[in-house]
Amino acid sequence: MKLHLGWALAVVLAASPMLLAQDPQPSPEAAEQQALRDALSEAGSSKVDFLRAIERHLAKYPKSSQRWEIERAAFQAAAEVRDASRVVLYGEKILERDSHNVEALERVSRYLLNDQSKEAATKALDYARRLETAMKTQPKPPAGSQNAGRLAEEQNILLAKAYVYQARAHGNLGKLPEAETLARQSYDTFPSAEAARELAKWLERQGKVDDAVKALAEAFTVPDPNVDEADRAKDRVRMGEWYRKAKGSETGLGDIVLAAYDRSSAKIEAYKESLRSLDPNAGKIDLMDYSLTGLKGDKLQMSSLKGKVIVLDFWATWCGPCRAQQPLYEQVKERFKNNPNVVFLNINTDQNREIVAPFLASNKWNKTVYFEDGLAPLLRVTSIPMTLVVSRKGQIASRMNGYIADRFVDMLSERIEESLKEN
Repeated sequence: MKLHLGWALAVVLAASPMLLAQDPQPSPEAAEQQALRDALSEAGSSKVDFLRAIERHLAKYPKSSQRWEIERAAFQAAAEVRDASRVVLYGEKILERDSHNVEALERVSRYLLNDQSKEAATKALDYARRLETAMKTQPKPPAGSQNAGRLAEEQNILLAKAYVYQARAHGNLGKLPEAETLARQSYDTFPSAEAARELAKWLERQGKVDDAVKALAEAFTVPDPNVDEADRAKDRVRMGEWYRKAKGSETGLGDIVLAAYDRSSAKIEAYKESLRSLDPNAGKIDLMDYSLTGLKGDKLQMSSLKGKVIVLDFWATWCGPCRAQQPLYEQVKERFKNNPNVVFLNINTDQNREIVAPFLASNKWNKTVYFEDGLAPLLRVTSIPMTLVVSRKGQIASRMNGYIADRFVDMLSERIEESLKEN
């Protein structure tokens, strides 16, 4: 979870009756709360100043009753500013209390390996093994369950990271064959440039230059959103250096790169297919390629709505404002009921799908509902109710966060009309 200073203040400075009462002689706990409130307010929006304010407070109040929450906030802030030493410091404090905290295990393992010492490698290896165990023992999302593909991929990514950190730790400890094996496991679990690059490094260190060049060629060619052109340029330079050293020139290197492209493409496609067996929307980045699941398991292919204006209403059973917006949304639907070029889709975001049908029945909502099936992260739906208008070209034309009661009907109607006018 990314740190937002407002969230951190809410965690660390939960309002207490003592503060609200404005006691002229506050208790020590209330005085500490006020001191922290003042310090963090002075820090403003700077994450670095926020972190320093927390540290000054912990130094002044070492026995704070909120030390656990404060240290968690410090860990998050350190992670955001990529302060390696403080990520390790506060991450290890978290792991003293919560030995299976996945976020702390991942970050501490990674940042410990910035240090090339054997002591750091030994500690990182322990944390990375714990991360591996945590990911292997997590329940696997069942096929067809909500966001199964996304959840499976998140688990795969973290398991692959656990392997690559173990590989790096073993390599730093001089155990090169073990490092090679673990780097291969990482790449097989989740094909990434980082894993291929790690494999290439330990192959080259063992004198297996031909294999190292092939691995680095896969790092160069594998689709990876976390790799920029600068990273690829470095891989290209290193690949050329290794190949020239072994062969005397770069003749034939292009063929190796092309072969690596074919291998990495096939590996990525096989990986995506494994995710699609869990979730047909896995890996898709175009709204119109999605399929949505209805209450009775029926499927709606978004591609069947191409050329129409689509209104997406994201809601949940627990959302009070969603219930209040419902009659207004129905008024808009009534205005366009005779227009075949406008489609209204009610998209439910509840984690527990089984409660939706009873909710509709008890509230006498007579409407067709589909589950979000991964649309929310794709379309950056971070709060509800949210209404999106999709143009005839399949692009988001309008986004309405929440609603203004006395204007919602006219505002949404106008935005639909504008989209209808577009070719």
